[in-house]
Order: sequence, then C-alpha cells, then structure tokens
Amino acid sequence: MELSWFQRTYLLSTRKNDGIVDRKLEGVIYMRIHTERTLQLPASVLTIGALDGVHLGHQTLISRAKERAKELEVPLVVYTFDPPPRVYFKNTLLLTPLTEKIKRLRFLGVDHVIVASFDADYVTRGASSFLDELTDLNPLEIWAGPDFQFGRNKEGNINTLRERFTVHVLDPIRCDLGEIISSSRIRTLMMQDMLYQAERLLGWQTLFHDSKEDKYITNK
Repeated sequence: MELSWFQRTYLLSTRKNDGIVDRKLEGVIYMRIHTERTLQLPASVLTIGALDGVHLGHQTLISRAKERAKELEVPLVVYTFDPPPRVYFKNTLLLTPLTEKIKRLRFLGVDHVIVASFDADYVTRGASSFLDELTDLNPLEIWAGPDFQFGRNKEGNINTLRERFTVHVLDPIRCDLGEIISSSRIRTLMMQDMLYQAERLLGWQTLFHDSKEDKYITNK
C-alpha cells in the first residue's frame, strides 16, 4: 500500500517481527502513524481523546496508560482526532496543530498514533462503528477522560465503551491553584494573553528548535 504524504512524513519507524519496543536511540523515540481503520493489533493498551495541547492532564493519562502497556507487554496506542471535535464544531482556538501534537506524543513514548480525520463524513458515524474499529486493536484496557463521548450526536460515552472493553477513567487533574487542567481553560488563558499561566497548564517548554527536530522538557 502506498503511504500518504502524512504517513511518509511522520512514519518514524517500522516494527520488526510484530514487536513495538518503547525505546530511545540517540534521543529519538520511534512511533508509527496511522489513519483510522487501517491498524490491527493482537493486543494493545489504548488511550482515546482529542488531546489538544497534550497538556499536563493528557500527559498524566498517557503516562498511566504507558505504565500498563509496559506491564502487559503490549504496544501503547493513542487514538486522536484532527481537527479536535471542539475546533470542528465551534471553531475554537487550536492549541496544537497536528504536526506539533505528533511531536509531543512521540516525546511521551507512544508506540502507535491513529489520527482520525474529523470531517463531515466522520461525524455521521454511529457509536457501533467506532466500537468495531476499536475492536480491531484488541485493547486489553482503554484509558480516557470522564467526559469522552463518541458517535453521531454523541450517542456513545464511557458506559458504552464499558459494554465491550475494560475501561479506566482518569479523574480530572488539577493545577497547584486547584483548578482543573483542560484545553478549554488553556484556550481562555491564551485569548486573555495570560501566556505564562497557559504554559504552566500545558506543561511544555521548547528548549531548542531547528528544521529537523524540536527538543522538549515537560514541566511535570
């Protein structure tokens, strides 16, 4: 199968003998990128969400899922959307373009990322269609936030997921001021030019940038 421009650009490694190893080689973390309905796995741990900003709450969610994937000796898969649903429906501020989101997920040690094109066709998919797609990943566990909804007219939710899968829900993460860390909160801060406060909730600092690679640390 011929790879799309997106896949050619961000396909960072292939896994030999069906084994994805979360590892670093000379500072590079290897990860594969897929469009929806193209990946099948014998087993996985799955995280689902818009993940706009890949903020501290998202980082905690991915970290917990990564720990479980390591314990279960299966790959960690992130299923995300481009654009994020809130951006698509409400035209809100996009915190991280897809290319930046991919870089941050790679930094966090994700093995596979599935990017669903959230468009007019995608929003007509029913909840059962989404569940069938997830079944192809054979998730031993699914990790998500408490407000995750899916399917046409938001007909699916965490309880729907639990009808088929083992699901872990991460409680909201709060900052040191006691406020819930969310993409919506960060957007509000950015629109108010409160960039320092927004950066603290995002949890990222760009240490170095060139045409090849961004170097990050996190503020966790």
